[in-house]
Amino acid sequence: MTTTSVHDAAVDQLWAMTTAHLHARALHVVADLGVADLIGDDPVPVSELAAACGVAHHSLGRVLRLLADLGVFRHGPAGVEHTAMSRVLRTDHAESLRAFAQLMALDVVWHGVASLETAVRHGTTGIAEIAPNGLFDYLAEHPAQAQLFDNAMQAKARADVDAVIRAYDFSPFGTVADIGGGTGQLLKAILTRHRTVRGILFDLPHVIAQAGVDDAHLTTCAGDFFTDPLPAADLYVLMEVLHDWPDRGTTAILRGVRAACRTGAVVLVIESLPSDEHPDPRARTLDLLMLAVSGGQERSPSELDRLLTATGFRRTAVLDIAGPLRIAEAVAV
Repeated sequence: MTTTSVHDAAVDQLWAMTTAHLHARALHVVADLGVADLIGDDPVPVSELAAACGVAHHSLGRVLRLLADLGVFRHGPAGVEHTAMSRVLRTDHAESLRAFAQLMALDVVWHGVASLETAVRHGTTGIAEIAPNGLFDYLAEHPAQAQLFDNAMQAKARADVDAVIRAYDFSPFGTVADIGGGTGQLLKAILTRHRTVRGILFDLPHVIAQAGVDDAHLTTCAGDFFTDPLPAADLYVLMEVLHDWPDRGTTAILRGVRAACRTGAVVLVIESLPSDEHPDPRARTLDLLMLAVSGGQERSPSELDRLLTATGFRRTAVLDIAGPLRIAEAVAV
């Protein structure tokens, strides 16, 4: 009599989770090497890819075979060719995640994730050992990594901008200020869609210098939202800004907005805003990334409410949009 052993699916799932860091590292490596950019419409032999990247042929082949098994690239007799996922690793893809994959591979980020237990045990960031003054001071001291960080944030925002402007009507507002808005992707899209709106882009001087503003409706304001006054506006946008900071920093930013705005002005907090009623593994993953690297967190609407109320705002709505983000609307009281 033959006994058939049924392999427990839970074992397979847990095994995959415990080794997922190898999947991530494989993605990091090919993103850093720019492998996807070397493949067009036709398959390319691994030997050619390795030669172009200046790496070991057999080692690269093993990395690519794993990624192919995961659906990133297709590995066949003629060589390596694209899948839908691998095309997103191309630098020229409209929603490219190459820079974001490279960001996840930065020493400071990877160290923070590897030191997550330190954050859990002591309530500090995982990067505290190598960046005692925090992520953003570390980036200020490492310009090349700061540039990669900025590139990754721009790339990540591309997919979200369209969803935001489709979900929210910006037309009633005379002036929209994007605080910590990077090079202005969201604000430029708002102004393109609503030609009666004027925009103010506020960010650090080195970021503003890269904004490339050529719209008469858009002005820039360089500064630090912790130390410099913010511009007056009818609507303020904070897109994936507050989650970078613990409550103390988030409160300081919101107080700066409240000091600049009139009663009745509107603030949009655009983040993942997870909750038990709105479960999303992407949001919880980002939350642990914030814990490990920046000291911030992904706040639920109720957690955000506490900070809004303390700084002179009242939340009026939470809007679901296409993609992982949500919009919390609040009014200055």
